[in-house]
Amino acid sequence: MDIKVFCDRNAMAKAAAGQAADAIRKAIRTKGGARIVAATAASQKEFLENLTSAPDIDWSKVEAFHLDEYIGLPASHPGSFRKMLLEQLIHKTGITNYHLLDGDADVPVVLRAKSAALRSAPVDIAFLGIGENGHLAFNDPPANFEVEDPYLVVQLDEACRQQQVGEAWFADISQVPEQAISMSVKQILKAEELLAVVPGPRKADAVRDCFNSGVSPMAPASILRRHPNATVYLDRESAALLHARDAAIRTVFER
Repeated sequence: MDIKVFCDRNAMAKAAAGQAADAIRKAIRTKGGARIVAATAASQKEFLENLTSAPDIDWSKVEAFHLDEYIGLPASHPGSFRKMLLEQLIHKTGITNYHLLDGDADVPVVLRAKSAALRSAPVDIAFLGIGENGHLAFNDPPANFEVEDPYLVVQLDEACRQQQVGEAWFADISQVPEQAISMSVKQILKAEELLAVVPGPRKADAVRDCFNSGVSPMAPASILRRHPNATVYLDRESAALLHARDAAIRTVFER
């Protein structure tokens, strides 16, 4: 796993988008199309802005999958991740082949349909974030590293729900749904390439917990260390507590 640390959030986002765009172009060139998984949150805004403005990507050949979504939250709500995905990626690029997780529909039906679509072919690259509690997608600690289902229903812990309040999507924790649909950890790891974008001081504790010690369900994103082609993009604030003593982690400081 590579960790790349940049001087600020914008430099980090630009570099991450460059790598992501290269992966999409390569998949289109070699396979005729690219299958991507997209994370959506406040932390992904600059990254997606840079990616959607990248040149020479034929977005008509891109198939996009949703990483996670709250159960019971309408797409019109400001905190809805499918609302963000539509606004930040799909509408900007004109992607027509996309799979949204409808969290206020019949959840078992959504799980079956989206899981079948996801299983139908390999994912070329997954764009990820890391939560303040170390979660990967909505797999909060202790995360299930063994479940085989592509998508599953998860219970959101208090730290995860409080993060959403802190990001101003909800007025208080009572408004944050207690359950969500999430891509499973095993499914995330099946992508041929993983790219995590993790900016800001509020992520520093999670970065330390996930990458300064061993792989553990209590630090879900630590599992990225077991993927053969994973890159984590940090800015100086999110990397502030990181000590790359582990030989399995290669840290590159960029100006």
